[in-house]
Amino acid sequence: MKRFFVLFIVFLSAQLAFSQEIFANVTVNAQQLGGSNQQVYKTLEKNIRDFINNTSWTGKKLQNFEKVKSNFAFVITGREGNKFNGSLVVQAVRPVFNSTYESPLININDTQIVFEYVENENLIFNERQFSGKNLTDIISFYAYLVLGYDGDSFQSLGGQQWFNKAQQISRNAMNKGFEGWSVIEGPRSRGSLIDGIINPNLNNLRSVFYSYHRSGLDNLYNQDQAGPKKIIADGLMKLKLYENTFQQNYAINLFLDTKANEIYSIFDSTNNGAVNMNDLKQLMVTLSPKNIDSKWNKWK
Repeated sequence: MKRFFVLFIVFLSAQLAFSQEIFANVTVNAQQLGGSNQQVYKTLEKNIRDFINNTSWTGKKLQNFEKVKSNFAFVITGREGNKFNGSLVVQAVRPVFNSTYESPLININDTQIVFEYVENENLIFNERQFSGKNLTDIISFYAYLVLGYDGDSFQSLGGQQWFNKAQQISRNAMNKGFEGWSVIEGPRSRGSLIDGIINPNLNNLRSVFYSYHRSGLDNLYNQDQAGPKKIIADGLMKLKLYENTFQQNYAINLFLDTKANEIYSIFDSTNNGAVNMNDLKQLMVTLSPKNIDSKWNKWK
């Protein structure tokens, strides 16, 4: 089977530990602003990296290879005094058993990043109340989102407690004067995303997410790939339940956007066993139309 698209090239242990902490790479890019004083952005980058990697998000102390590998990439496009705005890309991966491949868990671009920051200030997380400056709240929200997706990939609904924490952070932040949180801002706000994930109506998607990884990908590097491929395809076909509502469901869109390259690579083969490729292709065309020409129409 051809090598899949890889987000990060990193050392991988084959151990499938149920990781509960985060090992993050952080970048802050402010090149669009120009100017000679870039030190504040270097300091901000270090503060955020230390905040993510040194905070005990779950209360468990793990070695680095056991943690969820992630990437937080900030692009700062505006600044007025101590107020900054821009975007944030959050990515995370999880190991696949008996391979050197790491599967993308989340790949999200949040374009509504606004926060206040004073150089060298301590970033402190309090899950019970809004910080007042929005930076730690955004980071913490995505930290728990990453942990939730990681948990769901190893155990059925295994990320529930971390999704609950992300939802609490979202609720604390709503109506505090910072954009990107409120459900009334549309289906792609942080509040809409986490409320959709938690909604029992999406338990089917979360069940698919689990079987896709644990019963499918984790067995895909066995000599016989027919069984795992069938499990993955059957799971994906269950998403047909959402074909009339997916456009307004951020969680489904995020799953398909994150997994499109991987799904294409898995079935870009003449050896797909009992998978009905016509049905699978039609579903992908419906749920992920922007990839019709680049991916789904290329399937044999």
